[in-house]
Amino acid sequence: MSVTSGLNALSSTSTADLLKQKNGAGKTTTGGESFANHLKGALNEINELQVEKEHAVADLATGKVKDLHQAAMAIGKAEINMKLMLEIRNKALNAYKELGRTQL
Repeated sequence: MSVTSGLNALSSTSTADLLKQKNGAGKTTTGGESFANHLKGALNEINELQVEKEHAVADLATGKVKDLHQAAMAIGKAEINMKLMLEIRNKALNAYKELGRTQL
């Protein structure tokens, strides 16, 4: 198969056909569910990091810590991920507010 015939085959396929192939024959979704699942997974991961941080801080306070470097890494990782989540939340809220101000 030549390159031009491959390109012609691609251009003859519509976007709707590609979506049907991707989602199955009669199944149509907008992808909102997968975004929600992805967001829920990210929040669960951040929660787990926060729990690890709490354990590391508790171990530091009680003197049970075996490796100070690992405790500092857990605390730093949780802090960075929390800051990232807050920035994403702020961007999403700003986008929502901007959409509300948009006149149609």
